[in-house]
Amino acid sequence: AEKHGRIPDIVGFCEIETKDVVHKLLSSTLLGKLNYGIVHYESPDHRNMDCALLYRQGSLKLLSSAPKHILDEEGNILATRDILLAQFDSLAVMVNHHPSKVGGGKSESRQRAMLRMQQIVDSLLSEGTRRILSMGDFNDELWTSEDEKRGSRGTIKYNGRWEKIDGYFAYGALEVGESVYTHPTLLTEDNKFGGQKPLRTFVGPRYQGGVSDHLPLVLEIVFK
Repeated sequence: AEKHGRIPDIVGFCEIETKDVVHKLLSSTLLGKLNYGIVHYESPDHRNMDCALLYRQGSLKLLSSAPKHILDEEGNILATRDILLAQFDSLAVMVNHHPSKVGGGKSESRQRAMLRMQQIVDSLLSEGTRRILSMGDFNDELWTSEDEKRGSRGTIKYNGRWEKIDGYFAYGALEVGESVYTHPTLLTEDNKFGGQKPLRTFVGPRYQGGVSDHLPLVLEIVFK
């Protein structure tokens, strides 16, 4: 709010273990005074990780929500995070956390997730939805040479190099401005490669007390 002039109307989370975590976030911090609603569903992910969403109930009216499974070629549900879909009175929002590269994750699984996302978008557009925002951790490089020329920062640092695997796709009558949020409390010194890196919660089994190994994005949406 100090930087952008207002509290976010929507907050998407890509890696939530249980809904209780989100409830605790609202009940034990000042966020509890801001009338946020919660959208969350348990997913078939083998690590019990889900996507979740907060929304300002005074700004947006939630019409419907649903988890959207990722399917293989035979139509079987993949054991990964569902795509979370929330439809508001003026905007449809999708929160993604596509299959990871960690542990030899196959690019085929991420391709299936991207295909599923596009199928959902096509269905929404055919139903007459005018504005769709699909955001999250896509686990594939969304960084362009123009980003690097402008000196933009990535969202995750791997072996000393910033990568941008978090982002958004916008459809319909809206424009989106994107920035990586780099508050000092989210960063720590990178003693191995120099500069800074995200202050993560765990380093292997060792608790470090940070927030995340990804930096968050701020998306400013303008309706056309």
